[in-house]
Amino acid sequence: MVTDARAGPSGEDDDRELTVDELAARVGVTVRNLRAYSARGLLPAPRMVGRTGYYGREHVARLLLVREMLAEGYSLAMIERTLAAAPRTASSTTLALHRALLAPWLPPEAETLTGAELAARAGVPENEALVDRLAELGLVERLEEGRLRVLDPALLAAGLQVVSLGVPPDDLIDAQTRVNEHVREIAQTYVQMFLASGWQAFVDAGTPPERLERARDMVGRLQPAAAQALLAAFRTEMAAAVADAVETVLSRLEVGE
Repeated sequence: MVTDARAGPSGEDDDRELTVDELAARVGVTVRNLRAYSARGLLPAPRMVGRTGYYGREHVARLLLVREMLAEGYSLAMIERTLAAAPRTASSTTLALHRALLAPWLPPEAETLTGAELAARAGVPENEALVDRLAELGLVERLEEGRLRVLDPALLAAGLQVVSLGVPPDDLIDAQTRVNEHVREIAQTYVQMFLASGWQAFVDAGTPPERLERARDMVGRLQPAAAQALLAAFRTEMAAAVADAVETVLSRLEVGE
């Protein structure tokens, strides 16, 4: 459980700003690690007075959550992606809730490779324009020295399987772009359903900590249930679409005979 960032060493409320050394001591991390977390964007920038940075409650809250997530086995990359969408000035309770709700939906750990390695996996010549399209789709991110960060390795693996069937990469990207638009609408449908049900009662009650575990359980169970429902519907629609396509092709062959 994340400690309340407002509490000082003796438990009293403490809104006093802290120097980097005081912040490290408060949270129980080294100054070196604190600076490393800041370099990765895990902490908001401090308030600068001359060359001295001052940190507040939001910094304590984020550091406590980072420390807890590291203890639970999260990598820094996963923590970075979790916190990237969190409010910059969120309290420790809000950050804990944000982590609990978002974590089940995050894609697998990002993978780093070169453009040549990506092309080799796809079995196609290296193509900068193709990488640009993948970046626009949000599948890869360009790094220094020609390296690429694959943000969703599972989606990339699925795409490579389709390419191996002989589908041109550009055609697959066109199709995936359209699919993403539909999936976004489907996601919104499930989220609105979730918000209108038990989640709204949790919010109306003021998000009490004692009900956080129940909310986390609801989110964790929603993911596989929604995925199973979506896959079942897709199989049904795919079977119907394939049947229609086959019937059309066979009809043309018969006419040709």
